[in-house]
Amino acid sequence: MNEIKVPAMGESITEGTISRWLVKEGDTVNEGDALLELETDKVNLEISAEASGVLTEIRFREGDNVQVGETVGIISDAAAGAAPAAREQAKPAEPEGKAEPAPAQSAPAAAAPQPAPAAAAAGRGEGTANASPAARKLARERGIPLDSVQTKDPIGRIRPEDVLSHGTAGSAPQAAANATAPKAAAPAAAPAADAGKPIERQRMSRRRQTIAARLVEAQRTAAMLTTFNEVDMTAILDIRKRRKQSFQEKHDVGLGFMSFFTKAVVGALKQFPLLNAEIQGDELLVKKFYDIGIAVSAKEGLVVPVVRDADRLSFAEIERQIAELAAKARSNALTLSDLQGGTFTITNGGVFGSLMSTPILNAPQVGILGMHKIQWRPVAIDQEKWKTGR
Repeated sequence: MNEIKVPAMGESITEGTISRWLVKEGDTVNEGDALLELETDKVNLEISAEASGVLTEIRFREGDNVQVGETVGIISDAAAGAAPAAREQAKPAEPEGKAEPAPAQSAPAAAAPQPAPAAAAAGRGEGTANASPAARKLARERGIPLDSVQTKDPIGRIRPEDVLSHGTAGSAPQAAANATAPKAAAPAAAPAADAGKPIERQRMSRRRQTIAARLVEAQRTAAMLTTFNEVDMTAILDIRKRRKQSFQEKHDVGLGFMSFFTKAVVGALKQFPLLNAEIQGDELLVKKFYDIGIAVSAKEGLVVPVVRDADRLSFAEIERQIAELAAKARSNALTLSDLQGGTFTITNGGVFGSLMSTPILNAPQVGILGMHKIQWRPVAIDQEKWKTGR
C-alpha cells in the first residue's frame, strides 16, 4: 500500500486545494503517472504516482483543502487491488430455495434497523461528521449544523454542495412556519432587491483569493504615493522599427518594449538605490542586485515571475526570458523559483488599452512601475526642440 501525500512546496506554502483528479477510484496507475492537480497560492502543480498499482481510495475530493504532508489517496498493489474482486466472483451463489429466518430471529433486526451510510453520516455531530474541510467551513460560516445536512454521496461524505442545497431546501419549510407564526413575532426581512433576477455564484480560485488578500494588505500597511509622468517614445519607436527584423533574425526573438523598460528601470534603481530595497522592522534592506518582476496576466490571475540579474542581461536575453516566463505563466507551468524574490516590479496596463492607473505595490518591495498605452496626440514642443528645429 502506498499513500499519496501532499508534497512540501516551499516555506510559505502550507496547504493547497485539489482542483482536479485525473484518475478515479479503481483505475490502474503506473509510477510517474499524474494523479491530480493541486492549486496553491502561487502555482498549480501535478502530483504523480510514486508506485504502480490500483487507486483504491480517494480521501479528498475536488475543491477540498489539504495540508502539506496529508494523505489524499491510497494506491494498492495491482494484485491486492484485484483480490477483493476475485474473491467476490469466487463466492458461491446463494441457493434460490433458502429458507427465510424465523420471525423470532428477525424481530430484533426490525426493531432496530441499521442506518444507511448517508443517514449515519448525517446523524453525527460536526466533530465526527464525515465531511470535507470545505463543507465544514461553509457550514460554520452559514451556521448550519452538519448533523442536519443530508448527502447523496454513497459513502455518506458531506460536500459543499450538500450544505448549499440544505440551505435552499430549508427555506421553504421555514417560510411556511413564518407564515403561520403569531403576529407578535418579529416581521420577516424585506426581500432582496435582486430577488428573482439571474445571478451566478462562482468559487474564487486559491490564487485569486491570495492576490486579493495581499493587495489589500499592501494598501493597509504601506503609505503609497503615485506619480504620473509622460515620456516621448518617438526615439524608441524609431529604433524598434529599424531594428525589429534584423533583431529577430539574429536572436530568434522579437524586440518588444519590455527590454527597454527593464533597462531603464535598472538604470534608475542604480541612481536611486532606496527604491531597490525593502523595510524590515526599523531597518532598510538595500539590495545590490536587480531581480525585476514582470507582471503577467494569466487565466487564474496575475502572477509576477522574476527576471534574475537583469543588469547583466542583453536586450535579447531579457526579451527571451520574459517570453519564456509569460508562456509558462499561461500554461500553469511556473515553479516557485520563478516567482520568489524580486527587488522591483514592472506592470504594463497598456496591453489592455489603459492610459492611466495606480498599480499596487508588490510587497515587500517599495516601488513598482506602471507602463501604459502609447498614445499619439498633438503636444506643444519644448524650447530645446524649438531652438534646434527638431
